[in-house]
Amino acid sequence: MRPESAGGKFRCEATLERELRARGFQAVAGVDEVGRGSLFGPVVAAAVILSPDRPVRGLNDSKLLEAERREVLDQRIRERAVAWAVAAVDAATIDSINIYQASRLAMRMAVTRLDPAPDFLLIDAVPVDLPLPQRPLIKGDMRCHAIAAASIVAKVYRDACMRVWDRVFPQYGLASHKGYSTPEHCQAIERFGPTPLHRLSFEPVRAHCLFPIDYNPQMDLFDAAGAA
Repeated sequence: MRPESAGGKFRCEATLERELRARGFQAVAGVDEVGRGSLFGPVVAAAVILSPDRPVRGLNDSKLLEAERREVLDQRIRERAVAWAVAAVDAATIDSINIYQASRLAMRMAVTRLDPAPDFLLIDAVPVDLPLPQRPLIKGDMRCHAIAAASIVAKVYRDACMRVWDRVFPQYGLASHKGYSTPEHCQAIERFGPTPLHRLSFEPVRAHCLFPIDYNPQMDLFDAAGAA
């Protein structure tokens, strides 16, 4: 299924969820992932079924929110949602199957952990390999409350993981950059080499591996999928 384009200007709202409930769908789940472009650690996905009776105000793409605001919204989502679930796919699996497939796997795992099970999926850009009606949306986390909620839950969960790993590998600064390709992180990789939790198929990690794996232009896979 080709993702639906975002078109021109848009804002995050619950219009799609209301339309789907009017058509008879009772458990509409938003699905999103975070950490796709990180050099370290897992890609994390979340799935959330929001309650129409207990709305959460202020939902938006997690990347547009301050960390403190994300934490507040994450707690409210977990308290008020009909269901929520998180899943992660580790760096070794990402290197093995590529980041595109790992992201889809994490999203599929998160959806299958929802209880009650969803009857429709709203997904940020990438279709999920499940026999459920679904609608991938370009920039879905900026347009749809359910997807925005999933992006917030996934982001808060992954950021917490990075703070834990920062205590294990303090020389890399993971708590600040969350594993992304910042100058600080790249300099640490060059100086200390990659850890076992770095993604060895990603540059510049690969350039500093003693035993580099075959190169795969990981992020290009998402561009190809969107154009298919």
